[in-house]
Amino acid sequence: MAYTVGQVARAARVTVRTLHHYDEIGLLRPSGRTPAGYRRYDDADLDRLQLVRYYRELGFPLDEIAQILDDPDADPPAHLRRQHELLSGRIGKLQEMVTAIEHAMEARKLGIQLTPEERFEVFGDYDPDEHAEEVERRWGETEAYRQSQERTGRYSKEDWLRNKAQNEDWGRRFAALMDSGAPAEGPEAMALAEEHRQLINHWWYDCPYEMHTGLADMYVADPRFTAYYDTIRPGMAAYLNVAIHANAITRA
Repeated sequence: MAYTVGQVARAARVTVRTLHHYDEIGLLRPSGRTPAGYRRYDDADLDRLQLVRYYRELGFPLDEIAQILDDPDADPPAHLRRQHELLSGRIGKLQEMVTAIEHAMEARKLGIQLTPEERFEVFGDYDPDEHAEEVERRWGETEAYRQSQERTGRYSKEDWLRNKAQNEDWGRRFAALMDSGAPAEGPEAMALAEEHRQLINHWWYDCPYEMHTGLADMYVADPRFTAYYDTIRPGMAAYLNVAIHANAITRA
């Protein structure tokens, strides 16, 4: 069966621009073309795209993915074994990276001294105490938690409003970039991913690239974080995950 580039993009949850880029660099060339020159993908192309997506989720750069997939000695079971090994390693690493929680920590009051009117102005319907006990129980002994408590404990209402405004502005610009069709691995997305990391550094705690990629994985692994970003723009959590990994690979 033949599929159009739009059908493949919707099924794989990638942009058409990303598929064009994969074609241009030889990572995923469509098996056919229409007489008018439009791309047509078959089931084998979709299988390869699925592998590309798996390896991207694991943080591999595109050129390395191409080398893995084009290895003449590799077969589908070998790819599955490799993915299983890599995912098992990632799971173990994430279990140790208990500091890699951003928005759960944002749900903690952390010494905020605001009047009821000021709290509503800053947080609206959002309850900063909702997950406080869970956060303290799971991450209360970490350096990131200590830094976040120390920093936010000094914030005034104006500080919190600036924090909110900066994060909302970032969210609007990131959503607009997604709407433009820019690839998540592209320079514009990576620049905004770096800005995201710097906002964490400034407002919450030191966030090196390794921790940032851990956060990115939490955004797609934990439904609460996925819902937070996807409320800003559907698909944002997965798109941001890819952009953060690409940025970490490029900059680190």
